[in-house]
Amino acid sequence: MMRRVLLTALLGLMALPALAHERYQLEKVVEISRHGVRPPTPGNRKEIEAATQRPWPRWRTADGELTPHGYAAVVNIGRWQGDHYRQLGLLHAGCPDAGEIYVRASPLQRTRATAAALVEGAFPGCDVAVHHVAGEVDPLFQSGKLAFAQTDPAQEYAAVAAKAGDLAALQRRLQPEITLLRQAVCAQDCAIFDQPWQLKQTKSGHTWVQGLSVLASMTETLRLGWSENLPYARLAWGNITSAQQISALLPLLTASYDLSNDVPYVAQKRASILLDAVMKGLENSKASPDTRWLLLVAHDTNIAMLRTLMQFSWQLPGYARGNIPPGGNLVFERWRDTHTHQRWLRIYFQAQSLDALRQLTPVDDRHPLLREEWHQQNCQVTAVGTLCPYQSVMDQLRKAIDHTALSRVDYPLP
Repeated sequence: MMRRVLLTALLGLMALPALAHERYQLEKVVEISRHGVRPPTPGNRKEIEAATQRPWPRWRTADGELTPHGYAAVVNIGRWQGDHYRQLGLLHAGCPDAGEIYVRASPLQRTRATAAALVEGAFPGCDVAVHHVAGEVDPLFQSGKLAFAQTDPAQEYAAVAAKAGDLAALQRRLQPEITLLRQAVCAQDCAIFDQPWQLKQTKSGHTWVQGLSVLASMTETLRLGWSENLPYARLAWGNITSAQQISALLPLLTASYDLSNDVPYVAQKRASILLDAVMKGLENSKASPDTRWLLLVAHDTNIAMLRTLMQFSWQLPGYARGNIPPGGNLVFERWRDTHTHQRWLRIYFQAQSLDALRQLTPVDDRHPLLREEWHQQNCQVTAVGTLCPYQSVMDQLRKAIDHTALSRVDYPLP
């Protein structure tokens, strides 16, 4: 009798996903993905080498470009996503038609190559087109370089200063992380680690935190090096040998995000155009590609500013609050209840762990992506995830958009 009860319970649990997929139908996905693993950008390298007074290890890939290891890690994510969306009925078997996926990448090499890796994983052998604008500035991803999204220098400075509060207190609070970083990268006494943090403005009016900014660049470079599976000797001169040591440094990145991309005034000016594009994609607007999966491959700054407008904060295991690992993605899913015909939104951020990236661990049921879901009032937990009422979420997101910071977005074809 007990065996029969257990067997019945087990069969019931096994049937849950199928029943859930009969009740809820996935209709649309809009995804913003960060590029995969890269070496430091040329600008980052220059500042961290000046601050530590020593050359940092050179990678086999040119500075700022997606590495072969980073490409392979993203293929793992894309392979899982393709299988997952086929199981949910969003995609058909085989190569996709024009109505199934549209891919747009930021025009830099690392984002275009990441987009290619994602579609290679999701649709192997199908040669799915990756679209990007001509030149190096796309209004969706590099809006800060264009007139329509410019901030007022005085307002930006005031907004950053208000969020920073007592910089000296913040620097003292992060002293344990600063000390760990110093021990990892300094061969001699590095003055930058002792200098008081100060707000500064560039000639163009951009506000930044002198001192914190370069420490965050060092931390990101070490995290990327760990994810690349660099030998310990080429990562931090043998001073970092575990993912836990990387995790311990990441609060410095969080502090830097807090005072740059996560400032609401800055985010509203520079990310309103991207949030507007996400919403138009979810609404099947004529101003957006008519496709089931709209994949936008961008940068951590884009995702950080979007989540600020959404008031979405996450903390994945092994990472600091708000961290955006290489290859991580912010996903918007539109679902329909087949019984009531009501529409729902599921929003989440997901990424691989530090060690999964380093070891190129395939994404599967045994090694799932780390994930945290967005929620507000009236959301409900279902077998397909946390579903939130479509219209109320869209109304809330629309209020976050600065309509003076929008510009026309055209979707290029090959």
